[in-house]
Amino acid sequence: MEKAVIRMRMSMHDAHYGGNLVDGAKMLQLFGDVATELLIRNDGDEGLFVAYNDVNFTAPVYAGEFIEAEGEIVETGNSSRKMKFTARKVIVPRTDISDSACDVLDEPVIVCKAEGTCVVPKGKQRK
Repeated sequence: MEKAVIRMRMSMHDAHYGGNLVDGAKMLQLFGDVATELLIRNDGDEGLFVAYNDVNFTAPVYAGEFIEAEGEIVETGNSSRKMKFTARKVIVPRTDISDSACDVLDEPVIVCKAEGTCVVPKGKQRK
């Protein structure tokens, strides 16, 4: 199946806790954006996210880090689309060197994995 990927930098606006820690809900927001793209590509409609079946946060995310969120449709029903998602940290700030230094990670760090279900009503499916 086709995959969709987005990458974005976490900002200070995304930091919700002490130490510039980003709220885990931000990863779910990214997964929602990936799901929307997948549904548009698959059905020609944004559809609706109806449930997360499983969510696992595996590493902290901080302001200034670049996160890549990827998803794919793994099962298609009449109107339901089951999806799997992974979010990875791919670039990190290096404030120990300077306030603008960053490193691209040789091995991205998985920060969150999830599975969920979206629905595109039959009347809105165009493909």
